[in-house]
Amino acid sequence: MGTPALITPSGRRVLRRAVASRAGASSASTAPCAAVTAASRAAALTLLSECRSEARLTRSYDDATLARLAVTALMDEVQLTPKPALVDRRGSGAHRDLDLDLMLRSAHSLEPTFAALARAARHRVPSATLRAELAQIGRAGELAMMQATGGSNAHRGAIWIVGLLVAGAAMQATEHATPVDHAAAICQLAAQIACFPDHSADPAASVDSHGERVRQRYQVGGARQQAQDGFPHVIEIGLPALHAARAGHVPEAAARLDALLAIMASLDDTCLLHRAGLAGLHAGKTGARRVLESGGSSTASGALALAELERALLALNASPGGSADLLAATLFIDMLVRHDISGSQASWNI
Repeated sequence: MGTPALITPSGRRVLRRAVASRAGASSASTAPCAAVTAASRAAALTLLSECRSEARLTRSYDDATLARLAVTALMDEVQLTPKPALVDRRGSGAHRDLDLDLMLRSAHSLEPTFAALARAARHRVPSATLRAELAQIGRAGELAMMQATGGSNAHRGAIWIVGLLVAGAAMQATEHATPVDHAAAICQLAAQIACFPDHSADPAASVDSHGERVRQRYQVGGARQQAQDGFPHVIEIGLPALHAARAGHVPEAAARLDALLAIMASLDDTCLLHRAGLAGLHAGKTGARRVLESGGSSTASGALALAELERALLALNASPGGSADLLAATLFIDMLVRHDISGSQASWNI
């Protein structure tokens, strides 16, 4: 991942340190960051130290607060309406096994999991041991989610994506020179964790998963690489799109929809690929771009293009679930960097 143009100078230093540490990691497989060396662990310690020394104000999010914000992000994403072919307040989109009530129950069921992830990561640095602990917590959370939803795997991807960001946020409790620097630091600490292999994973289950089959067939990165790369679709696309829409005085719901569409327009969404192959991915990307080129979801022409995008995806039985997970991650980071513990806002300096 190259250094984003929208990151400030100190944010660029954070990104470069993380990228450099990953480049020094040895790998015994084709997966990126398959192993992280002692030098990388030292880089993580340096990153934490320098983040703290550069901080201007101390911010402390306790485990319960991080968990509450993570659940709020999931709930805000699912209730955002109208989303193309996704579960929202209108209905189930392209999903026959999901609805709004089930998704909300799923999100609520994960609050103890997110709190446990934050607690495990508190005052720690990325390591293989921490990666294993977080994986165990995540799997227990997945079982709790499936019990709450009657067996539906509603937020499996979000447990990985948002859960890693919860852990990253728990590791560093400082406010940086700008909100963008703060966001970059959280994402890169989460990336450091994701770079360690999950030795406790069932190899057969991993190979047979929908995501892994899609990654192998279409040679795309998926959620794993998104995390290992430092969540570029959050830092470089989702957050800037959200900010740009707000700066243009777009209503908040439309600003969030435009952030989703910006992610869709760029992401090789494995959910679209799984459900409808390259035709589904093409429909999602081109349709999302058309909405944005029409002025965004808040304009009359953009709303028409959004309806056309949804019709195209529904005809293919395709749903951009990967993009939805990254929107939830974007909303989570946005809440962290825009509000201190008392709820006062901090402006984005992009």
